[in-house]
Amino acid sequence: MSATSQLKDINICYVPKNFSLEQGTDLITYTSFKPFILPIKTLAVGALGAGLAVALNLPAAPLLGAMLATAALGWGGVRLSLPDRFRDAGLLVIGLSLGSGFTRDMLGDAGEYAFSLGLLSISIVVSMLASSWLLTRYWRQSATTALLASAPGTLSLALAMAAEGKGDSTTVICLQSMRLLMLAAFLPLLVSFMGADGSGGANADQVLSWTMLGLLTLLGILLGLVFGRLHFPAPFLLGGMVVSAIAHMAEWAHGLPPAMVIFLGFALVGAASGARFSNIALHDLVKNLGAAFASVAVAAAVSALFAFAASAASGLPLAQIWVAYAPGGVEAMAAIGLALGFDPAFVALHHLFRISLLIAILPLFVKIATNAGQKNAGH
Repeated sequence: MSATSQLKDINICYVPKNFSLEQGTDLITYTSFKPFILPIKTLAVGALGAGLAVALNLPAAPLLGAMLATAALGWGGVRLSLPDRFRDAGLLVIGLSLGSGFTRDMLGDAGEYAFSLGLLSISIVVSMLASSWLLTRYWRQSATTALLASAPGTLSLALAMAAEGKGDSTTVICLQSMRLLMLAAFLPLLVSFMGADGSGGANADQVLSWTMLGLLTLLGILLGLVFGRLHFPAPFLLGGMVVSAIAHMAEWAHGLPPAMVIFLGFALVGAASGARFSNIALHDLVKNLGAAFASVAVAAAVSALFAFAASAASGLPLAQIWVAYAPGGVEAMAAIGLALGFDPAFVALHHLFRISLLIAILPLFVKIATNAGQKNAGH
């Protein structure tokens, strides 16, 4: 080995003459704990926001409070971040809670679910096209950027496609993130005014034993890892929901996780969602604020119209169907449905179906828009 290559393997550090042992110890201690500072700060902000929202008796308080608190500081330039495993843990808890709403009687409601999912499919396409038209017509976005920004609840897929050059990544992440935040903030308040009292959740008066909770948690983690390898949307939410649903339908388990566990799960998901805004420049958010409000208003109005039609045909509560049709993130909307006391199985299945449908059709719509844009550019 040459002297040059040996030197490359040596870490050289300049130490000032007056550098004391105590300063060195402090530096080592700070460096050792530095990776934990950001998550701890984010968790503390989320916990304070969740606690304040509970004190104010807001609907879906832990989720909403943690999300708004971390998002507000992120907008203000405070750097916040939470490792994905924290969010996965929160999603697992929400999934276990959602699974408690599954019963054997649901098999007899398959026809009703099929009708509602059919209307949801039409609602998704109409909502996406209407929002896209608005963004191209009044905000001069390209057709592909508008489509990716308008696809409800597919942030990861939309960003991946934008990164491939099929749209403006900055605009897509701004509009998608603000859509999630606006719906999570305003939807619980709106449906509360419509009469949601939070008392209709399945097994709300029963609590899982710690032994059963531990077993379901372990199985949910294992299944979530499998779903993650298969690239399923929200794998840990889905894993927790599936194992809990099977256990409840087989009557091996009865009830929800303890209230404090649910609080922590909601707060973790809220803090992780709000911390996303720390990575978005404030001027980009301000520039896209009008477009975000307009596109969210159009999407919410379309989903409300289709929810009204589904409610009139099925007799199910309008507020419940609107939450199931709302164009937000699957984890936030499912958690809001659970917190507001709606049928958790109904709400969760509709949002998982929506994400699965969009994963299938969004690339096709973007391809059509790209080809149309190329033809127009050629003329």
